[in-house]
Amino acid sequence: MSRRFSANSMFKRRDRKTKEASPGPELAPPGMSPAAREALRSYTPARIGLERRGISLATRPLLDFQLAHARARDAVHGAIDVRMLCDELRRCGLTALALESKAADRSTYLRRPDLGRVLSEESASQLIPGEYDAVFVIADGLSALAVERHALHLLRALLPLLKGWRVAPVCVVEQGRVAVGDAIGEALNARLAVVLIGERPGLSSPDSLGVYLTWEPRRGRKDAERNCISNIREEGLSYAAAASRLYALMQEASRRRLTGVGLKDPTEELAGLL
Repeated sequence: MSRRFSANSMFKRRDRKTKEASPGPELAPPGMSPAAREALRSYTPARIGLERRGISLATRPLLDFQLAHARARDAVHGAIDVRMLCDELRRCGLTALALESKAADRSTYLRRPDLGRVLSEESASQLIPGEYDAVFVIADGLSALAVERHALHLLRALLPLLKGWRVAPVCVVEQGRVAVGDAIGEALNARLAVVLIGERPGLSSPDSLGVYLTWEPRRGRKDAERNCISNIREEGLSYAAAASRLYALMQEASRRRLTGVGLKDPTEELAGLL
């Protein structure tokens, strides 16, 4: 009796697993030709209309997915090359400071976001206040790969636009979060903090760079008090376009003396009129 009951339970579990594993509706019509599926996929990096074998993905899209997942994990756990970034910044004629947050290592940084928002005591002692219009902070965030690929290119595109701006030394922060720019801007007495940081990687974008602007930075600022430009990478927002938007926001922030929900991106408003 118990043996029959056990066998019935086993078949019920197997049936339940089969139902759970059955594929949902595909975004591409099942009768679509391979050429049409390829054309559809050319419009987006999203995984749509993928080949299937029975209820599973075909080998090629499965391997592509695993590779994308590995790249995203590598981006999260990768280390930023602080010395290289500082050397390149100095070649651009900028003063650079190598700083660290209170997160002692990558594992601690990922588990304790609060420590990534605060500078170590040694790093904080390097900051000398002055009369600065803006401070640029380069932080690894969740993708050191994004910072190493795109931060310098963006700054090179932006620098010619900043004539007349009093720019503080560029701060390169290891194990840094967005809010670390608040502490840096406050310590340097900068009117505006501009944080270039690696964004959380996705399966199609392990190297996306984000920029966060905060007027009158100080510890305790909220996300609603910032403006953000995201998806800066070769497959996303170009360096020239990002530099133009960033400069427009910096000008508006300086003129209106605010950032955040009260400050709209002037380039987006212009695009809406076209």
